[in-house]
Amino acid sequence: MRELEIAGRRIADGTGAYVIAEIGHNHEGVLEKAEELFRQAAAAGAHAAKLQKRDNRTLFTKAMYDQPYEGRNSFGPTYGKHREALEFGRDEYLHLAGVAKEVGIDFFSTAFDIPSVDFLMELDMPAIKIASADLTNTPLLSYAAKTGKTLIVSTGGGTMDEVRRACDTILNINTDLALLQCTAVYPAAPADLNLSVIETFRREYPEVVVGFSGHDLGCEASYIAYTLGARVIEKHFTLDQSRPGSDHHFSLDPPQLAELTSGLERIRQSLGSPGKIRADNEASAISKMGKKLVAARDLPSGHLLTEQDIACKSPGDGLKPYRLEEILGRRLLTPMLQDDGFSLDLLDTKPGGEAVLTATGSHEH
Repeated sequence: MRELEIAGRRIADGTGAYVIAEIGHNHEGVLEKAEELFRQAAAAGAHAAKLQKRDNRTLFTKAMYDQPYEGRNSFGPTYGKHREALEFGRDEYLHLAGVAKEVGIDFFSTAFDIPSVDFLMELDMPAIKIASADLTNTPLLSYAAKTGKTLIVSTGGGTMDEVRRACDTILNINTDLALLQCTAVYPAAPADLNLSVIETFRREYPEVVVGFSGHDLGCEASYIAYTLGARVIEKHFTLDQSRPGSDHHFSLDPPQLAELTSGLERIRQSLGSPGKIRADNEASAISKMGKKLVAARDLPSGHLLTEQDIACKSPGDGLKPYRLEEILGRRLLTPMLQDDGFSLDLLDTKPGGEAVLTATGSHEH
């Protein structure tokens, strides 16, 4: 069965979307700003707030760590210093875990390296996110899978063979996996999204929850993703899209995140059940606009019914038109006035003694 749990929340084909507010480093290294992002994400209806965790000294080569990094989006003179300025440690994570518990939102993080997996495990995070860039990092995938935590894996920039290799690596160890279609373009245009891949993932992995990590602008693609079967929806989240930083400009702000969560719930309700039924609240409209079989004109007792004697008219509170053949060729046992509805007890029987229909003003419901 295609389902998993994160912090006690069940995610399956029959549930609503599990919405992750990807804060990343949009807190800009300021704990108070991160706390406000958590509170706003919860108020907007998100189920989880997510950060990113890196062990920067071991993650980057010395040359990359020390390379100059200047410009509007920089928080330090080198790329390494920039990353360190945005990194939270144990104290900040513990504080934010308390905030998440207070406001009723799940809290976990992306692990970019093995030391970060260990860091998140020490805090007993309910899930671990793996970024698109690590889809081919089978040592990290294997290490994270062995924690037993739910893994949420993005697939941006990957090929189907790379997705298969990643899934094989994880599923041989841990079946609690959410596989997210993603495009590593920031922001992604509609033509970049390839949402049909969601259906491909669902066909190839019938036991795996599938989702969408969107770098697109707005909510529309997430709505389409849900209708295609995505049950985890991840969107970047900010308090101010104009702030410096590489992610703010394509992130949702609080009103947009609220629209996303409410819109996804509307879509869940709209999709409803795959079984075609007549709902109770359809009955009055069907009765008013539907048709029943009635006498086309005044008819005497003993009359042999032909097509010219029978009409289909509204309201549809009587014998349905598909019963026409059961009436034709039978004789009336009582007179009928024009527009009287046919019923089952006042028609003569056909040769052979079959039960037949009759004509009165009574109605079949």
